[in-house]
Amino acid sequence: MVPVIDDDQKQRLAQLEARLSEARKAQEPKPRTEEHYTMANQAWRMVTELVAGLVIGLGIGFGLDSLFGTIPIFLVTFTLLGLVAGIRVMIRSANEIQENKLAEEAEQDAQDRD
Repeated sequence: MVPVIDDDQKQRLAQLEARLSEARKAQEPKPRTEEHYTMANQAWRMVTELVAGLVIGLGIGFGLDSLFGTIPIFLVTFTLLGLVAGIRVMIRSANEIQENKLAEEAEQDAQDRD
């Protein structure tokens, strides 16, 4: 047997469904927005990458010199390699920042044209 629903109950059911959908929308996780870094944060990131490369190279070189009992040839070699690696990572980061900046400018230009 099918229950009989009058217009008042249909209206109340529609209102309830609307309130439920609003409550669900309010509790949905908000989409993550990209973090906008200031120039100082980007500069510190690059400095940290350079220092990390130097420290890692220094540590490897010192460890190998200690292990083999050699003069600081490995220390110098790996410190220079760490410096080169740090500079390469810095350049890659700078290119990434530049590409993001150019993409933002192109997007802004496209929005201005519309």
